[in-house]
Amino acid sequence: MSYVIAVGADNAGADLKNALKVHLARKGFEVRDFGVPDSGDDRAYPHVGLDVAEAVARGDAKRGLLVCGTGIGMAITANKVPGIRATTAHDAYSVERSVLSNNCQVLTLGARVIGPELAKKLIDEWVSHEFDETSASAAKVAVISEYETTHGRDPQSVGSCS
Repeated sequence: MSYVIAVGADNAGADLKNALKVHLARKGFEVRDFGVPDSGDDRAYPHVGLDVAEAVARGDAKRGLLVCGTGIGMAITANKVPGIRATTAHDAYSVERSVLSNNCQVLTLGARVIGPELAKKLIDEWVSHEFDETSASAAKVAVISEYETTHGRDPQSVGSCS
């Protein structure tokens, strides 16, 4: 199983993002980096979060991985992009349920919350799961998608924030 994963971070998460990027590439995934390259780049997290989430929404990447200090700001930002379901998760069960119960395409992590070895284990867990469109959860996810579509957030109208 190999696919494209879009990654991004702010300066608080750059070092962890860079380590996870290498980890994912070694696992055979194609990784597209939306920045920031290092902790010296002070680009604000919303710009990076939106770029990654839009790439996933457009289908340019199957999943997105975002890292900031806590993961919270990136999750809030990514969830503003039509069609995206993003979550912060720092334990294996939450990572599993984010995919299996909620079909989250974007995972956000906090570099100030977890260390690199735990993050790698969580990433391995995350990429091992696929949402089952025939599961009981599919109907619940459909309710979310329907609400988004009927309330003016059409996933087909994704633009660019750059």
